[in-house]
Amino acid sequence: MNAAVATSIFGFFMVVTVGLGLLAVRGRHSGRGDRGGGLAEWSVGGRSLGTVFIWVLMAGEGYTSFSYLGAAGWGYNYGAPVLYVVAYMSCGYAVGYVVGPMLWSYARQHGLVSITDMVAHRYGRPWLGAALALLVTVFLLPYIQLQITGMGVVVSTISYGAISLNWAYFIGFAVTTGFVVVSGLRGSAWVSVLKDVLVVVTLAFLIVYVPLHYFDGYGDFLDRVVREKGEWLTLPGSGDSPYGEAWFATTTVLNALTVVIFPTTVAGYLGARNADALRRNAVLLPAYNVLLFVPMLLGMAALFVVPGLTGAGSNLALFELVVDSLPAWVVGFVGVAAALSSIVPMAVFMLVIGTMWGRSALSLLPGLRAPERQKTASQVVVVLAGGIALVMTYTVPNTLVRLSLISYEGMAQLVPMLLIGLVWRRLSLAGAVSGLVVGVAVVCGLVFTEHDPVFGVNAGILALAANLAVALAVSYAGPADRDARADDEVLARDPGADIGTGTGTDSEVSAEPAPATEPR
Repeated sequence: MNAAVATSIFGFFMVVTVGLGLLAVRGRHSGRGDRGGGLAEWSVGGRSLGTVFIWVLMAGEGYTSFSYLGAAGWGYNYGAPVLYVVAYMSCGYAVGYVVGPMLWSYARQHGLVSITDMVAHRYGRPWLGAALALLVTVFLLPYIQLQITGMGVVVSTISYGAISLNWAYFIGFAVTTGFVVVSGLRGSAWVSVLKDVLVVVTLAFLIVYVPLHYFDGYGDFLDRVVREKGEWLTLPGSGDSPYGEAWFATTTVLNALTVVIFPTTVAGYLGARNADALRRNAVLLPAYNVLLFVPMLLGMAALFVVPGLTGAGSNLALFELVVDSLPAWVVGFVGVAAALSSIVPMAVFMLVIGTMWGRSALSLLPGLRAPERQKTASQVVVVLAGGIALVMTYTVPNTLVRLSLISYEGMAQLVPMLLIGLVWRRLSLAGAVSGLVVGVAVVCGLVFTEHDPVFGVNAGILALAANLAVALAVSYAGPADRDARADDEVLARDPGADIGTGTGTDSEVSAEPAPATEPR
């Protein structure tokens, strides 16, 4: 009976999710300024999302299945090191206050829809966009796998084991794939509203209920943590954790830089109606991080209630508390909130992969250059990418946090090529590519030989340092840039930089963009 009640609630909300996706795109054709035959409407919401939709969409990417499972699992296993999530996201929002409007302006001006588009335009090489689409896909697939794994665990748990993990994984893949193919970014933003309401309500309930039910309130709970688990409250955390002060600081810096150029974050930037929406968003988003403390604290509470969880089982710390003491209908609502926290980011990841391939890679083929065919090709790639991630989930499972760290450390190597390249013309194509190759080689070598952290330091930031050193050395040693295009065509700027001088405003930058041109 418990399984029937919880899964019925879950099934109902999955239908509502698909319905919201269909409703979001009903009656919409190409968005204003969309010269992609519907690709810009599908991939970046027609560049017309306001502050509220951008906020819930980007908050949805920050609060994923990792927040319910991995954060609670790290709180359970290590304690204090899990606070790196709050640290890097808060710092990343500050960086995004500057970077977001700059990328939005650049993409708007040149009719671009992804980071691979931007890089191809900046360096004038279409093949570079195609190559990056392949590389970025490799680093994003583990993150899609993470969300499929997280949703599968949630569905199996709230069904009280009635739905096997294998079937739960498939349900997560099927719902998300069908949803994103039809609704694109705008549908994800609409579903994010529903997700955020459920997340706030369920976590507000749990943070009050768990200490009162299992302890005599917060005083008793925190007293027990200090007295019996004091090791969990300081870095490097419990046991033989390698995540000490150096790892915490370097991971915070690395991820704060990386999150602002992460393809899903950029998709949110490009969907904005204007640059001011992104600035307001950067100011408001840190408030959402308060919610991240809830699963972290509940993970430590589970130390006393369900001791002995090991390995991937520790990711169930929060749900063990929920299933153990709450009625099935409450379990169902908590499960829906966690499942939607997988669906929204997974949908955007798959959308981004499809967009990159449709615009930057497959469009180089003669038969796929027509705008309407690029959108169709992108939707096909979405299905293929989701299918590959599903197969990975079955064949090469891994712990949730490790998967996300691999993605971030790999994506971090694009920072010099994209961010530095868009503000400093002296960075040459040879320098950017050489640095990227070195950075990716170093991070893969360290991660896959299990040398991460390196002497307590995040391997990704060491790889980024090598990447930057090589990029600068090759750029300075090689010939100067011979690109005949003007700086305004090649480099990006903050669209608010000229406000008050009479030389430009957000509204001027918001004008209909020029069509994407073939880079020379």
